[in-house]
Amino acid sequence: MLVGLLGVAAALAAGHLVAAFIDPNASPFLAVGNAAIDLTPPALKEFAVAAFGTADKLVLLTGMAVFLLLVACAAGALSRRSPIPGTVLAVVLGGAAVAAVYSRSDLGQLASLAPLASLVAGVMTFRRLHAAALRAQEAGNGPRGAGSRGLERRAFLRGSVGVAAGAGIAGLAGQLIGTRVDVEGSRAAVTRRLAKYRDPTTVPGADFAQDGTPTYLTKNENFYRIDTALSVPRLRAEDWSLRIHGMVDRELTLTFDDVMDMDLITRTVTMTCVSDEVGGPYISTAQFTGVLLRDLLAKVGVHPGADQVFSTSTDGYTAGSPIEAITDPGRNAMLAVGMNGEALPPEHGFPARLVVPGLYGYVSATKWVTDIELTTFAAKTQYWVPRGYSEKAPIKTESRIDSPRGRSSVPAGKVVVAGIAWAQTKGIAKVELQMDGGPWQEADLAAQPTKEAWRMWRRSYDLRPGTHTVVVRATDATGYTQTVDVADAVPDGATGLHSVVFTTA
Repeated sequence: MLVGLLGVAAALAAGHLVAAFIDPNASPFLAVGNAAIDLTPPALKEFAVAAFGTADKLVLLTGMAVFLLLVACAAGALSRRSPIPGTVLAVVLGGAAVAAVYSRSDLGQLASLAPLASLVAGVMTFRRLHAAALRAQEAGNGPRGAGSRGLERRAFLRGSVGVAAGAGIAGLAGQLIGTRVDVEGSRAAVTRRLAKYRDPTTVPGADFAQDGTPTYLTKNENFYRIDTALSVPRLRAEDWSLRIHGMVDRELTLTFDDVMDMDLITRTVTMTCVSDEVGGPYISTAQFTGVLLRDLLAKVGVHPGADQVFSTSTDGYTAGSPIEAITDPGRNAMLAVGMNGEALPPEHGFPARLVVPGLYGYVSATKWVTDIELTTFAAKTQYWVPRGYSEKAPIKTESRIDSPRGRSSVPAGKVVVAGIAWAQTKGIAKVELQMDGGPWQEADLAAQPTKEAWRMWRRSYDLRPGTHTVVVRATDATGYTQTVDVADAVPDGATGLHSVVFTTA
């Protein structure tokens, strides 16, 4: 088993080190993890998000590590007399890593060197240590007896320690080399350049945080994160560029300085994940700074037949946004470079990302964006559509109760029920509550600085001790009241009314 574990350790370390010089995502461990994400069925993906939230990737990596440990132990146990079973398992795992790297659209052919190095290192280490272990076992049966066996065992242990130390050093070196890009230095420089675009003003009465709603703006560190990136891409603004091409009159490639020299705007936008269940947490609001996408498209001249803005991330993720949403003068679809007065955090797309109000993130919010192609929905298919999601995904009118929390206990008497409602690009006109099956009653609404962001609400009740159930529904500015029909997140967002059961005492 020790031989099997050391073989796997050597394989992973060698692959990680070679990948550091090519592309960190070529590391066999990460490549297989990314392939697993790509192959995950929608139902399993929704379960992972619901069960583990933003820790879903950590759970995946932990599961992979446990699987490798079990395979390594099994390889050693099956190879007590012959190295062939362990070698076969090593080749199978190595082949899977090569296939995972080869399948990634963001990795070139050179990236295959990383899993190949992993395969060679794993097989060679396993066979050499296996041979040393056999010599130690067989030495006890020779003419020199226990003395010879002791010498061979010490030689085996020295080799094992050497492999363990070498694997540790190689893995650490790969991590240091792979993360050597000075992203934070680049971000600090961008933040300084964005200082003149900050919007320090606050809107009085835009939230009821004192009664349990979120603050109107979400801090960057608290902003929800749902994406397919197993490791956060590390890009400097100085190295970033964006290519705009396809059904256009003039292809355009922009550097980060080109974007910063344009007319930047700052707008408050609420973003929502299609994976969010009714009453779920995956909704946040920030002030984004960037350039209007319709201004960029005007520079390239879009052909009349184009209906899709197909965006690609540096990690190969793709999204398709309806061109009418991008060019709509009533919404501020932008190529964003700033978030709440500073450069985008790495996990939220630094150096640049897309932000399109009114569309769920999977069709509109490409992080680390490096390519935009003007095309049609018939010609190109984005990442999530083959996995069961809709091509077009406008955000639905929804609401959520934030206080009291479900199954909580609060003092009897005056109880304030508070929460949020959203209908990006339309705005919220009315929020109603139903307490304990009684009539629907309107809640008080906070100020609504922009229709592209959420709106807070609250209502006070005088409640006796006991168990209570409260339900919320919202009506947008078009007169539409959110549906009572319950639907899952797949294919285009969950629906239903959020309710909370709590007690007063």
